[in-house]
Amino acid sequence: MAKATKKQALGRGLSALLKEPTTDKLVGSIIDLEIALIEANPYQPRTYFDEEALKELSISIKELGVIQPITVRKISNSKFQLVSGERRFRASKLIGNKTIPAYIRIANDQEMLEMALVENIQRKDLDPIEVALSYQRLIDEINLTQEEMSTRVGKKRSTITNYLRLLKLDPIIQTGMRDRFISMGHGRALINIENTEEQISVYEKIIREKLSVRQTEDFVKNLKKDVAPSKEKTKQTVPEYITNSAKELEDILNAKVSIKTSGKNKGQIIIPFTSEEDLMRIKKLLQ
Repeated sequence: MAKATKKQALGRGLSALLKEPTTDKLVGSIIDLEIALIEANPYQPRTYFDEEALKELSISIKELGVIQPITVRKISNSKFQLVSGERRFRASKLIGNKTIPAYIRIANDQEMLEMALVENIQRKDLDPIEVALSYQRLIDEINLTQEEMSTRVGKKRSTITNYLRLLKLDPIIQTGMRDRFISMGHGRALINIENTEEQISVYEKIIREKLSVRQTEDFVKNLKKDVAPSKEKTKQTVPEYITNSAKELEDILNAKVSIKTSGKNKGQIIIPFTSEEDLMRIKKLLQ
């Protein structure tokens, strides 16, 4: 009986509202929405959902119900699209629930993407690279400046910059960060190593010797001191126009760019990417 009272408090059922002349009355309401009428969010920035964590959430929902409603947008009289709350949505489907409490709103595609990305950034269980990629998408697809993002997500601009710099790390190191082998602090220390091979070598040392962030920072500082003279010689053999071009490309693409020479005025430009999404971002910037 208590469960029935709780359901009624959430709002009127969808079937009753659909019988009214217009479903615009749904907007701004919280109702028990049929799960079958909800489409997944095509702008969902998360691609991985921990199955064990979903099972735990589904058990909680089975016992206590969905405490916080999901948010959907109305795309037709009987069709809705998920805006936020995908874990609750998936967990409810997992236990065979037919309805879910949902807050109805209207949003265009850009607003959908922005809401999904901002909500994603606010999550506490994200790895640093997921956060960095979400920030980068807000820059590329929503055209937000770092200052605007700072206001939207409630983070300092310097914090946003630190996350974005992680995308310049070698993809192997980014993967290690996503798999929790190293922390963001380790990654920030590794950014100060320009040579990709040295980056990976130190990364492997961190894992092998279980270095702390402080130990990694000290090691990188000493490494830079040791290689300073030989680095100066290397710079003299690389034409200035190549190093300048690499830096310009890195600023434009927000990715680590390597230019390898193979002869007079000949060479290769190497641009690493971390995912299909990252490749599409780089491709778009190069067009």
